[in-house]
Order: sequence, then C-alpha cells, then structure tokens
Amino acid sequence: MKRGAFWIHLGLLLIAAALFLSAYNTMDSRKAGETSRQVIAQMCEALPTQTTAETEAPVIPEYLLDADREMPVQTVDGRDYIGVLTIPALELELPVLSQWDYPALKVAPCRYSGSLYQDNLIICAHNYASHFGKLKNLHVGDTAIFTDMDENVVRFQLAAQETIQPEDLEAMEAGHWDMTLFTCTVGGQSRVTARFVREDP
Repeated sequence: MKRGAFWIHLGLLLIAAALFLSAYNTMDSRKAGETSRQVIAQMCEALPTQTTAETEAPVIPEYLLDADREMPVQTVDGRDYIGVLTIPALELELPVLSQWDYPALKVAPCRYSGSLYQDNLIICAHNYASHFGKLKNLHVGDTAIFTDMDENVVRFQLAAQETIQPEDLEAMEAGHWDMTLFTCTVGGQSRVTARFVREDP
C-alpha cells in the first residue's frame, strides 16, 4: 500500500512539473512575441523617410558593391539588430539580433554566424511558437525575406530541411547555403534546420 501511494504521489508530482514547465514555456513564447513586435515598431519609427526622387532613382545596393562590409545595426533597448526576417508561410515577422547568446535568444532570433552579403547567414532561435517553433512546417519552395537596416530586401526560397545533432557544428555550417535557420527540438535532442537559397533579383 505504501509503495503504491508513493508511485501515485510521484506521478502526480511529475504531471504538475510538466504542466508548470509547459505554462512557463508558453508565457516565455508570448513575451518573446510581444517583444519582437515592439522592436519592429521602434525600428520602423527610426527608419529615414525617402523622398520621391530617392525612390524613383535606381541605386545599386552597397552590399552588392562590397560584400565584405559589416552588416549595419540599429540599437533598440540596448541591443543591436541587423534586420527583420519575414516568413509568410508561418506568418512570422521577427527582428534579428546581431550576436547570439542565451539571454538574447529569449528576446529574438540571433545571427549565429555569417553575413547576408556573403550569402552564408545563419540565424538561430528558440522553438517558441512566436519564433522558430513551426520551422519544421515549412515546405521546399516556401519564401523567407530578410530586410537589413539599410532597407535592402533579399528574398530566399527553402531548398532543403535537415535534422542535425546539437554538437555537430561543422554540419550546421557545411554546404553552400545562402541562409540557414535553425532551432532545437523539444528537449534539445537535435536541431531542426532549414536551408535557403537566394532568389534571383
């Protein structure tokens, strides 16, 4: 009897812990989504207004002339952002932080490595529903759009999806992909990885 009661209480405790963890993750996801919306709103307010003459005159983007230049950043609430990632199929519009660390990942997706201008940009994010939690639902041919802080807009198409082990850093950076997005699976046992190629301008 005592042993049975012990297992019942242990089971109830584990269920309570699971519910608490689920609620905590949901709250984190909602907070991250709200932060992303606020950051994008502040970015839009800070962008310069173009004149009619500027919008009519064709200009070669600086990144096409100098691929080695640093990506421009905009600072919002003490954090540096390199642009906005839009994934229409997932109804996502997210700011992207210039550098990654674990506290930053709770705020927004982060540049893991690479550059938009060198066609090797890698972006990581938590698997929050408001971030990359639905990345696995993309299909080959789906579009992603990256807008940098100079308002250069680059379109990509999903070419492949991979599942990579967490410690396999070489695999994450392998291949000739123009942009890679990745997030962890539930429990962090592997990485859901989406590989994109740049669309012709």
